[in-house]
Amino acid sequence: MTGPIPVFDGHNDLLSRLWRADAAKRDRIWLEGDGSGHLDLPRMRRSGFAGGLFAIWVPSPEAGADIDALMRDPPFDLPLPDPVGTDAAQPAALAMAGILMRMERVSEGALRLCRSAAEIRACLDAGGIAAVLHMEGAEAIGPDLDALHLLHAVGLRSLGPVWSRPTIFGHGVPFRFPGDPDTGPGLTALGRDLVRTCDTLRIVIDLSHLNAAGFDDVAAISTAPLVASHSNAHAICPASRNLTDRQLAIIRERAGLVGLNFAAAFLRPDGRRTVETGWDPLLRHLDHLIAHLGEDHVGIGSDFDGATIPECIGDVAGLPAFEAALRAHGYDTPLLAKLLHGNWLSLLERVWGA
Repeated sequence: MTGPIPVFDGHNDLLSRLWRADAAKRDRIWLEGDGSGHLDLPRMRRSGFAGGLFAIWVPSPEAGADIDALMRDPPFDLPLPDPVGTDAAQPAALAMAGILMRMERVSEGALRLCRSAAEIRACLDAGGIAAVLHMEGAEAIGPDLDALHLLHAVGLRSLGPVWSRPTIFGHGVPFRFPGDPDTGPGLTALGRDLVRTCDTLRIVIDLSHLNAAGFDDVAAISTAPLVASHSNAHAICPASRNLTDRQLAIIRERAGLVGLNFAAAFLRPDGRRTVETGWDPLLRHLDHLIAHLGEDHVGIGSDFDGATIPECIGDVAGLPAFEAALRAHGYDTPLLAKLLHGNWLSLLERVWGA
């Protein structure tokens, strides 16, 4: 086999980075790169990035606290951001969906917005980058769920009901270290309706950011495989965002998947948010996830453009070095093919159908 193994990534925040950029510069940032962020088309193509879930994420208004400084020096317990209303979130979400569509158009076939597993496989076979529209935090969907149907028609195929801050659908975990995901109430009545509707539409429900009660509610209501797109092992890094062994066992029972999050604060046993992080914690988390989930239920959920990434990876250009580190750790080519793309594609087929 020549070249890096293709990577299908369960989570990135490129859309929100482009949304916050000068609109006149977005095409250049995407098509050429500007030396910032973790993702752009040239670096993706060089590194073997074959596609993934591109998140719509509406940021909270600035709270004034230096969150980065606080997370560099654990312990920390950051207050949850205030809720963001539908009126504020919906225009931003629609704009980000439009940005992804524009990325597809201006890339002239290099990136394709995919709405089915068959489209993803065809795109990868043709050497393109397969983009799936995801939503991290459902603030843009009102209580009538009408916007969910609109976004599904646009291409939404994966949705997380919350991003840490509460929504009308449920409650997320705070940024807390050390901390436990058992932090409060679960899904609301609207949240339970949202899960049932997503099951009907075959939209993946993303458990990352949900608290323990919300996780259990989704497990009880949904009949689909359970997915945490970008989460790590609480047993190794006791951050509130990470999954306990009990939760991993439930995901395994439901033939689901967990994507390894590259965020340093959710990798390091000391919870520090610093680029000065080597391969050891990534390898320890992967070993733990494979031991508890099985090798068919672990993937990658990088959190590129949404997190502080270890310097050993740096950005998407570091994916070949990541593959090399996994090989040096003893993972063979068939296992790497599963972890880097195969397991995600199989999971999406189980949820969406072929």
